[in-house]
Amino acid sequence: MAASELYTKYARVWIPDVEEVWRSAELTKDYRQGDGVLQLQLEDGKELEHKLDPKTNNLPHLRNPDILVGENDLTALSYLHEPAVLHNLKVRFIDSKLIYTYCGIVLVAINPYETLGIYGSDIINAYSGQNMGDMDPHIFAVAEEAYKQMARDERNQSIIVSGESGAGKTVSAKYAMRYFATVSGSASEANVEEKVLASNPIMESIGNAKTTRNDNSSRFGKYIEIGFDKRYHIIGANMRTYLLEKSRVVFQADEERNYHIFYQLCASAHLPELKALKLGKANEFHYTKQGRSPVIDGIDDAKEMSTTRNAFTLLGVNESYQMGLFRILASILHLGNVEVKDRDSDSSIIPPNNGHLSVFCELMGVTYQDMSHWLCHKKLKTATETYIKPVPKLQAINARDALAKHIYAKLFNWIVDHVNKALHSSMKQHSFIGVLDIYGFETFEINSFEQFCINYANEKLQQQFNMHVFKLEQEEYMKEQIPWTLIDFYDNQPCINLIEAKMGVLDLLDEECKMPKGSDDSWAQKLYNTHLKTCALFEKPRMSNKAFIIQHFADKVEYQCDGFLEKNKDTVNEEQIHVLKASKFDLLVELFHDEEKATSPTGAAPTTGGRTRLSVKPDKRKVGQASKEHKKTVGLQFRNSLHLLMETLNATTPHYVRCIKPNDYKQAFTFDPKRAVQQLRACGVLETIRISAAGFPSRWTYQEFFSRYRVLMKQKDVLTDRKMTCKNVLEKLVEDQDKYQFGKTKIFFRAGQVAYLEKLRADKLRAACIRIQKTIRCWLARKKYLRMKHAATTIQRYIRGYQARCLAKFLRRTRAAIVIQKYQRMYVQRTCYKRKQAAALVMQCILRAYMARQLYKALLREHKAIIIQKMVRGWLARQWFKRSLRAIVYLQCCIRRMRAKRELKKLKIEARSVEHFKKLNIGMENKIMQLQRRIDEQSKDNRSLNERLNGLEISHAAESERMRVEVTRLRGAEEDAKKNANKVTTLLEEVERLRKDLKNTQKEKKAIEEWAKTYQDEMEQMISELKEQNHLLKSEKNDLNRLIQEQGQQWTEKMQRALKEETQQLENDLNEERSRYQNLLTEHLRLEEKYDDLKEEITLTVNVPKHGHRRTDSTHSSNESECTYNSEFAESEEGSRGGEDVSKGILDMSLFLKLQKRVSELEQEKQSLQNELDRREEQFQRARARDDEEHKKARGAELEYESLKRQELESENKKLKHHLNEMRQSLRGRADAASAAPGSPAYTVLLDQLNTSNEELEVRKEEVLILRSQLVSQKEAMQHKATMTEPLPYIEDVQKLTDAKEISQAYMGLKDTNRSPRFTRRPTEANELVSRLRSPFPDYHKLNEDGELWLVYEGLKETNRLLESQLQAQRRSHENEVEVLRGELQSVKEDNNRQQQLLAQNLQLPPEARIEASLQHEITRLTNENLELHSDDPKEHKAYRISMLRRMVDLMEQLEKQDKTVRKLKKQLKVFAKKINDLEGGQMDVSPGQTTDEPVHPVNIPRREKDFQGMLEYKKEDELKLVKNLILELKPRGVAVNLIPGLPAYILFMCLRHADYVNDDQKVRSLLTSVINSIKKILKKRGDDFETVSFWLSNTCRFLHCLKQYSGDEQFMKHNSPKQNDHCLSNFDLAEYRQVLSDLAIQIYQQLIKSMENILQPMIVSGMLEHETIQGVSGVKPTGLRKRTSSIADEGTYTLDSIIRQLNTFHSIMCQHGTDPELIKQVVKQQFYIIGAVTLNNLLLRKDMCSWSKGMQIRYNVSQLEEWLRDKNLMTCGAKETLEPLIQAAQLLQVKKKTDEDAEAICSMCNALSTAQIVKVLNLYTPVNAFEERVSVLFIRTIQTRLRDRKESPQLLMDTKVIYPVTFPFNPSSLALETIQIPGSLNLAFLTRV
Repeated sequence: MAASELYTKYARVWIPDVEEVWRSAELTKDYRQGDGVLQLQLEDGKELEHKLDPKTNNLPHLRNPDILVGENDLTALSYLHEPAVLHNLKVRFIDSKLIYTYCGIVLVAINPYETLGIYGSDIINAYSGQNMGDMDPHIFAVAEEAYKQMARDERNQSIIVSGESGAGKTVSAKYAMRYFATVSGSASEANVEEKVLASNPIMESIGNAKTTRNDNSSRFGKYIEIGFDKRYHIIGANMRTYLLEKSRVVFQADEERNYHIFYQLCASAHLPELKALKLGKANEFHYTKQGRSPVIDGIDDAKEMSTTRNAFTLLGVNESYQMGLFRILASILHLGNVEVKDRDSDSSIIPPNNGHLSVFCELMGVTYQDMSHWLCHKKLKTATETYIKPVPKLQAINARDALAKHIYAKLFNWIVDHVNKALHSSMKQHSFIGVLDIYGFETFEINSFEQFCINYANEKLQQQFNMHVFKLEQEEYMKEQIPWTLIDFYDNQPCINLIEAKMGVLDLLDEECKMPKGSDDSWAQKLYNTHLKTCALFEKPRMSNKAFIIQHFADKVEYQCDGFLEKNKDTVNEEQIHVLKASKFDLLVELFHDEEKATSPTGAAPTTGGRTRLSVKPDKRKVGQASKEHKKTVGLQFRNSLHLLMETLNATTPHYVRCIKPNDYKQAFTFDPKRAVQQLRACGVLETIRISAAGFPSRWTYQEFFSRYRVLMKQKDVLTDRKMTCKNVLEKLVEDQDKYQFGKTKIFFRAGQVAYLEKLRADKLRAACIRIQKTIRCWLARKKYLRMKHAATTIQRYIRGYQARCLAKFLRRTRAAIVIQKYQRMYVQRTCYKRKQAAALVMQCILRAYMARQLYKALLREHKAIIIQKMVRGWLARQWFKRSLRAIVYLQCCIRRMRAKRELKKLKIEARSVEHFKKLNIGMENKIMQLQRRIDEQSKDNRSLNERLNGLEISHAAESERMRVEVTRLRGAEEDAKKNANKVTTLLEEVERLRKDLKNTQKEKKAIEEWAKTYQDEMEQMISELKEQNHLLKSEKNDLNRLIQEQGQQWTEKMQRALKEETQQLENDLNEERSRYQNLLTEHLRLEEKYDDLKEEITLTVNVPKHGHRRTDSTHSSNESECTYNSEFAESEEGSRGGEDVSKGILDMSLFLKLQKRVSELEQEKQSLQNELDRREEQFQRARARDDEEHKKARGAELEYESLKRQELESENKKLKHHLNEMRQSLRGRADAASAAPGSPAYTVLLDQLNTSNEELEVRKEEVLILRSQLVSQKEAMQHKATMTEPLPYIEDVQKLTDAKEISQAYMGLKDTNRSPRFTRRPTEANELVSRLRSPFPDYHKLNEDGELWLVYEGLKETNRLLESQLQAQRRSHENEVEVLRGELQSVKEDNNRQQQLLAQNLQLPPEARIEASLQHEITRLTNENLELHSDDPKEHKAYRISMLRRMVDLMEQLEKQDKTVRKLKKQLKVFAKKINDLEGGQMDVSPGQTTDEPVHPVNIPRREKDFQGMLEYKKEDELKLVKNLILELKPRGVAVNLIPGLPAYILFMCLRHADYVNDDQKVRSLLTSVINSIKKILKKRGDDFETVSFWLSNTCRFLHCLKQYSGDEQFMKHNSPKQNDHCLSNFDLAEYRQVLSDLAIQIYQQLIKSMENILQPMIVSGMLEHETIQGVSGVKPTGLRKRTSSIADEGTYTLDSIIRQLNTFHSIMCQHGTDPELIKQVVKQQFYIIGAVTLNNLLLRKDMCSWSKGMQIRYNVSQLEEWLRDKNLMTCGAKETLEPLIQAAQLLQVKKKTDEDAEAICSMCNALSTAQIVKVLNLYTPVNAFEERVSVLFIRTIQTRLRDRKESPQLLMDTKVIYPVTFPFNPSSLALETIQIPGSLNLAFLTRV
């Protein structure tokens, strides 16, 4: 396509940038052919013009669509170029926190500088068995691919890990080895995988150091070969090392450290065993303090030292060798502190008695003089003489450092050799996987010999990498039958030739080293002369004659020639080596013993400015070539070892891991584009991209292409042939046919074509969206228009109505105004008229009034004159009368005063007595009546006084009348009156005084009345206050009762909650213990299987077998009785195999000892767990029993009923015995044949007794059933009561308190309540009341003014105390009586149960055995009574013993007599029965017409012993045949299909019943052990067959249920029929074997789960995630090269229907085999957990699955699974809950993810997902279409902030290996054993029915 089609407006491109390397920009104008400038806009909105190169006119790189950003595989990008790769890595690393990315066959790993939780065992299990492209990129995916290809192609593999220092190479290699160790396991006698992992801390301690770029930088290269056997288990490993940086031993740059081991030794110097090394802190030694950074943050060197020592121990390096290694390392440190001084300019000296040199010599076992001498001298040899020459100080120091480096290199090689020895295996290696951890391309400011060798190695590796990539591309093209055209790629063979070819750099360097006076300068001149003009890759710097430049594949590197020759020669003073060889230290001698045979030459000569020193360890050579090998230069040795490495890599299938260092500051998740691009160019990732882009990088299968680009096709273009459809569409869409090629299964596209197709697809979808939007907007607009039209019409209607109403209102108002005007005018006129009328009337009134007043005044003056006259005359008369009256009154007053004073004195005395009485009796209620009576008396006195006053008034009136008469009489005699005038005045005064006294008396009376009324009111008020107080107390009492009741209810609820929580906790603890126990059983089974496998292998390895006894290992038995009983079948089978004598040289007995020790430990732990489980169950049962005993109430009536029933049964039993005696006497009395005829008395009595007996038997059976049902109901009631604890009686007491009304009961309830801490706070009113009542000096006036209420309250309180004490005493006595009765009831129950068991057992025995059993029981009972009596009183025991012996003798005699009588009666009964039959037959012949109601065939009791009792008898020698036919050779798909479910279990139990019946313990033990071992054997043989495992799980559970159902225990006999109770085991208690069978059932269940998981595992991911159940919902994105052909297995595609069909198969098989329903529910729950966990784990590890459409698919699939549960009625089994995390993950993919409200909704919705899982899903969320949006980083941070308070496990993935603890609820069978028929197909004819 033309550029104008792609470089259009809004197209996004990449332009170069100085800071960010590449920047994104957007075109603001279409590009036209010939334009020299592009108009661009940056992301920050800045406009710029990008000028094109006029020479090349190359356009900038196009940017990929957003949906391709963040892809797992870089080759999936449509545009493959550097900016696209860089941006994709940055987005994944920064935004999604993903450190791994595929680039074709290369895994790019970016160092996060942070510990990530993505390397756990759960992640390993998730990647195990998966194809490389199916999961997100990971180092585990590369390791799994290598492991899978090794197993599939049987070809050795290599994983090449490369990168800069600090990029994470060592960690990546370590995790790859951990993956192999975890997945493959070990096949040898030792844990090789642990040893392989243990080699890492050792090699890190001696080969890793801190640098400025990395805290744990590997300073050597290593290649580890992990060996596997034919079953691909690890059997051993081998390590090769390259280029050890020895110069670090003696020199470190700033902020760097020496090797870790030195600092670990210094940190552990305080340990006692290291005291002899005389070490100190690291700052005290010259070799460890130069970098001035002795400590690494977060690293504890002492702890790391312990880890290193443990690793040495694990690899077989004993303590003495370890101490030897530490001595050598410590001596190196001391050697570095040896001080050399100048003697003169040409010589040096070490001061005598140098402390560090003395310690060095002491530790190394050499002489001080020799070592100090040769450190300052050297020996020169000529042809004839030898000279010893002193050396200057600088050379002496260099010689010292060279010795230290040489010793360390020797020690390093020795450790590597011993690690290899420890990892070596005697078993034959079938294949291996190599892990190469080697340095990447290096370039520094100063590059020397070390960087030259490193870059040379990288050139070789890059060449191998290019050839491999080229080869894979060619294979892919040829496989798809696409024309292959050579792709031009960079070939670095010229650069390699420049270095290693003849006359190359290394060759000239070796040649110069051989010259006597060779130097770096002369070597540089030779390089210039040889290559400067002939090789374009070789250049000379302009400003230097001692350097050269080589153009490597990654970059140009300038090397400084200084030091090349010395480093290549690698010399050391031989005399110093001789001194060390003469050491007394054995380990040191061992290091230097094979100096001439050394497998690696020692380090380079010392330099002062060099960066590093190297050593090379090539492959082992022959001994004869050792001296010659030692003379080789370092460069030659390195070249040879590199050639060997390349040969090894070329012989394997390589896998590449390129480690990238994101920044130089070790900051977590910080990306530096410059550094990243530099490393991407250097490590070959971009070269891979270039090779891919040169051909057809984008590849689609036809189905994927059709699914993705179906929208670009028309209906007529869609054909049935997908290939032809794609061809037709592509020919229309892409005109240039060179842009694509059609392969057999795929379509190949050139770079950029997928982006073009995506653009067409997006345009088509955009056009469709626009059309949909247009239609929807039209519909919305029309709908809006119709709504507006309807609204306008409605508005018009309402407005017009409003206007009409306004008009009508106006008219009404106008009319009303007129009316108002009329009436207003009328009112004005009337008002005016009335005002005028009123004025006229007023004027008339005033005139008439004036005239009337004038008349009135005249009359008034006349009348007043008359009055004056009258008054004057009256005054004169009154004056006279007054004078007369005063005289009379004065006389009266004198007399009356005397009498009044007397009366007043009496009244005052009485008043004073009343006041005193009133003061004395204030507040007394009982005096009120007295006062009232007193008031009445006073009222009577008042009445009497009133009467007296009335009499006085009457007498006064008479006297006045008389006085008037007298005055009248005296008027005539004026003279006499004048004489007596004074006397009258006195009398009048006296009368006046008496009147005043009368008034005073009346006032006093009124005051007394008012006081009485006031007193009465006060008393009434006091009474009302007392009533109010009484009411208040009652209300407080009611409140207290209500509070007590509420708090009682709260206490009850609290106790119930506590009981529920405790029960839940106990259940959880029980489940945990059960889970641990089942895990131990699993571990034990695994060890057993491992032991059996080892035994088989040993059997196969034995060449000459010898007959003899075979030793039985202690691990052979797993559980209690298995270790006790040995099966004869097992012994015979073992014997049939023949004895084996294993050679001691081959068999390592330590393995058996380890296994025995491990098994014993597991058994002990299992036993302890079992004991703990039993103890907890016993505690729980005791608690339940204790609660049961505490709350049993009122069972006396039921006990009485039971005792009455028992007495009635005993009486009926006696009655039956009496009838039997009568029958016997009748039979004895009439023995002749005639008497036995029908109708005879004997015959009649016999028949009557038989009928009566049958009737009584039926009645007794019904009564027994009724009694049993009552007992069961009572037990259930007691169990129900047991769930309630203390609050029940407490609630009853509270109820009683509520019904009471007295204060005392409220007080009692309050006191009882106070015992609870919840009632410590009372209401304020109650506190005040109680404090007032309990105070020592109560305020009686406040309580009650007369104090009687308090006295009454105190009396009631004392009464309540007495009642409470009596109640408590009665309660204690009642509880004691109940306890005694309960004990008696329990003993009676136990006796009754024993009697019932004895009766049931006796009924099953033959008649001869019944008597013996009865006698034995009687003896046992007497013995128990004897023991009880002996424990009570020894004297009574002696007498009782004598009486018992006599009684036993009597019993024996009676027994013998009874036996004789019984036998005699049997014979007589047989004779009588025979005669009766004969007579009946004869009677029938004589009178055939007669009919009788008598039964024709009477019951013959002895015959019932011959009925089938549900037992099978077999001979001892047939046991093997029984087990073989019934277990080993029984096929569930064959014969077992048509059998009764659980038939083998029934048959085995019936055989076991017979062995119990005959009391053969050996037979029982042998049968059970044979059955258990046979089931284990068949499961081991066919454990992968789900049907077989399900069949034997069902039968094992049924056998276990049979053992419980027929054990005789009451708890298992509730649902048995009487016949089934008769079939209970009678002689043996098989409880221990029930535990063994339970353990076996657990093992079978776990085997069933594993088998089911193996079947479901391949289906889950494909069916739940990959398959599109809803077609067309999810689109397919470009996949690139990650789904490689080598990784795709040839297996069918599974769908959801496949999973559901498989679930149906599982369910139908289990139902067909009769598996318990509860067990089926547990299996289904486990199935759904596996489905949910595997699906969620894959979802969390697959970025391509985290999309909106995939969430819809998952939710639909889950709904289908739920529908399956509903169809099977399994919704209550808990299976749906196990899918909750998956459901929430699917919802999380579909919900909106933008705002804070969305974050809150997500946090509340996803409660079953952990924070890590939620964040992972959000990070992985990937839009499939351009219309979806990514989740912003800010939103993810918001989610993390909201979820940070959650307390949960940080684990990301769900554990798919979790198996819920299984339980086997008791499920009794209703099938009667006697009805079971054995089919002939089982070949069990040798079994006899009994």
